[in-house]
Amino acid sequence: MEKIKKISKVTDNPFVNLYNLDVVNRKGKDSKYYVASRTKNAADLEMQTKRQTPNGVIIYSLYGEKRDKVVLIRQYRYAIDNYIYELPAGLIDAGEDFHETAIRELREETGLILHPINADPMYERPYYTTIGMTDECCGTVYGYADGEISSDMLEDSEDIEVVLADRQEVRRILREERVAIVCSYMLMHFLHDEEPFAFLREKR
Repeated sequence: MEKIKKISKVTDNPFVNLYNLDVVNRKGKDSKYYVASRTKNAADLEMQTKRQTPNGVIIYSLYGEKRDKVVLIRQYRYAIDNYIYELPAGLIDAGEDFHETAIRELREETGLILHPINADPMYERPYYTTIGMTDECCGTVYGYADGEISSDMLEDSEDIEVVLADRQEVRRILREERVAIVCSYMLMHFLHDEEPFAFLREKR
């Protein structure tokens, strides 16, 4: 049976940290594993608390009178030294409900106003992003956006272009561009479902 013997914090950064794990693998052999986490200390890692707590939120929103465009961002990411298409997203502040985070983050990243819709909690609850590397998990908020695009509230570290993509542009993006995997799944819904949010209505 696999077991974590020791956790050592390797870095001390404000937004993400690396932890070195001394583990026993399923064959009973000692091994090493590395985990990245949004937590600032080892005691708050999910492997310690056994609690699933969302670190961030992903925002899937439609735009326009006909609600025929999806709100995307094209953002520079150091990990690939390139731009990638993503859904707007952000980290949850202490004491903040993730629906509040979604409204705040969409405004900060795009200038747009988000009007969340009610969705079955099954579709909003936190899911993991890249579990082989991190315990990070994010909730999802769905809604409609309006207003004017603005970059006035972007942080200096954010290099973001707002994209309001119709189905033709979404098809091009999926074929030709770098796309975050969560974003790609939502774009597939948008591309093929006549009513993009129809899947949120659970059939009982």
